[in-house]
Amino acid sequence: MSRQLSVNYEGNFSYHIFITDSFSELASKTYELYDRSDKKICIVTDCNVEPLYAEKVKAELTKVFEKVYIYAFTAGEEHKNVESINGLYKFLIEQHFDRQDVLAALDPVITALESWDITTIRASIGMYLCCKYIHENTSVRVLLTGEISDELFGYKYTDFAPSAQAFQEEAEKRIRELHMYDVLRADRCISAHSLEARVPFGDLAFVRYVMSIDPEKKLNIYHKGKYLLRHAFEADNLIPYDILMREKAAFSDAVGHSLRDDLIEYASQMYTDSEFSEKIRKYSHARPFTKESLLYREIFEKYYPGQSQMVTTFWMPNQSWEGCNVNDPSARVLSNYGESGK
Repeated sequence: MSRQLSVNYEGNFSYHIFITDSFSELASKTYELYDRSDKKICIVTDCNVEPLYAEKVKAELTKVFEKVYIYAFTAGEEHKNVESINGLYKFLIEQHFDRQDVLAALDPVITALESWDITTIRASIGMYLCCKYIHENTSVRVLLTGEISDELFGYKYTDFAPSAQAFQEEAEKRIRELHMYDVLRADRCISAHSLEARVPFGDLAFVRYVMSIDPEKKLNIYHKGKYLLRHAFEADNLIPYDILMREKAAFSDAVGHSLRDDLIEYASQMYTDSEFSEKIRKYSHARPFTKESLLYREIFEKYYPGQSQMVTTFWMPNQSWEGCNVNDPSARVLSNYGESGK
């Protein structure tokens, strides 16, 4: 015997409750109700119920779902709180962005960006997929986004600026290049999914004000990147302190370190060393220097042949500074990466 209930909450969202006295109908009925094209599902329960039923339920669901996850809360009333919900959200997010999602996004991301730049593409994959999900699953159409705070207040690599003047000159350079890198990423990933962006740090009066601040005060003498910006929000308690002061991580690292690693591994399987050496010779402008960069360039040229000069060069830390002479744009290769991304 089975029974289905449909719940609609104030017209904003709805969900189904399926009650059955056996597991036999569970798999087909669940798939019928939700028709998930990505064939993923998560069983959410508590640690008391999990050992009794979770594996049985998983065995049935595995008949029609390619991936079945189990997430068990700690049992007890005291654990029914926001912290437990955040743990579930974190788990679901981690499972959503798997390797196939990332690789499948490469062509549409590069097409939307009109760029072959390594870090722009890496960071755009996470943003593109987030925006895609927002468009398809919510009614949200306007997003606040934090671009330009790095250019104004510093990246991880600007900790190595040899002087305040060097820091200021680097900030000015990065602001002039916004259209090729961070703002390009935000604009294309958001607009590609019919969403609108609001960029508060791009307010012209705000930019002029921050650029007029003595650059000595913007150097990381506080052992906390972008300290002035963080401190500006501290007194009003608008943002939880642990979030306000957590270590910065680039988008392509913060969505999971495996994203960068999987892309590098995938590209390494695409070309032998001799093929790589042969293929890069055809490019005189911004010649690819890794197999990953060659992969992106070849996808770019497929859609925009001979137009590589839309982006002048690879985004990289200032390689003339001590500590920044690296061959990858990720902050993970810098000695000050520390707790970032954890």
